[in-house]
Amino acid sequence: MATVLSALFALLAALGNATGTVLQRTGARSVPPGDAFSTRLIRHLLHHPAWLGGIAVIVVAAACQALALTYGPLSLVQPILVTELPLTLLIACMLSRRRLPPAGWTASVTVAGGLALTLVAAAPTGSNLEVPAGTWVLTLLATAVVTSLCVLAALRQPRGKARAALFSSASAIGYALTATLMKSATHTFDQHGAVAFLTSWQTYAFLATGAYALFLLANAMESGPLIASQPALTLGEGLVSVAFGILVYGEHIRTGTWLIPELIGAALITWGTLTLAKLDTDTDTGPGTTPPP
Repeated sequence: MATVLSALFALLAALGNATGTVLQRTGARSVPPGDAFSTRLIRHLLHHPAWLGGIAVIVVAAACQALALTYGPLSLVQPILVTELPLTLLIACMLSRRRLPPAGWTASVTVAGGLALTLVAAAPTGSNLEVPAGTWVLTLLATAVVTSLCVLAALRQPRGKARAALFSSASAIGYALTATLMKSATHTFDQHGAVAFLTSWQTYAFLATGAYALFLLANAMESGPLIASQPALTLGEGLVSVAFGILVYGEHIRTGTWLIPELIGAALITWGTLTLAKLDTDTDTGPGTTPPP
């Protein structure tokens, strides 16, 4: 029952994130190029109703994600969030009154099927929620170094696909760390109550990390098309989260011959994600362009 509840709340989180992404992209498209990676970017977005609406929806999605992590392992919850991309495209099509082309439906079904195959084959289980301090230090340091390298590399790139992909990769790592810290914080709340939750360093760490990941994502959306940013975000967050689940919480996935269907499922997810991102890019007008008639 706990696994079912975890999966349900993860799907609700994916739906909320998808809705928030559509709204945030609407706001990010209006950002002047000179305001990228600066406090002016945040000031500009804070005055855009669509972006603020996206933040409100994402807050609700974060609550659903926290509940999902309370009931299930990180390596189960985070891969389910891969469904965010097909949901994002479906919602964008509905809001713009466009029809999703047959290739889009095929890719969406492929992502869902690949995800189901991967999770059934991997059967993630177990979580050691008593994480040693040394493990946290190494996790935070490694994440900070890799994220910083991605950001520095992005800042050296002109506005375009490479810059968007690098910012998105940094954001994916940040969101994976946010979920890892959130799981620890929600465990504290579940076991020791609100006071312990509010005095836990993980609570404030996941809030800060989530805010920074959101800032990086806004820069990714401003920097280039969805086909560059979304695959890195969707696939990167899932892969890094599974790695954190195994390395930080000692979660287990099946190996041996089970790796074959897991890899097939991962390949299906990757193909579907890339196809969906390209479909959305082909219909995306982006900043400074004229919408098609």
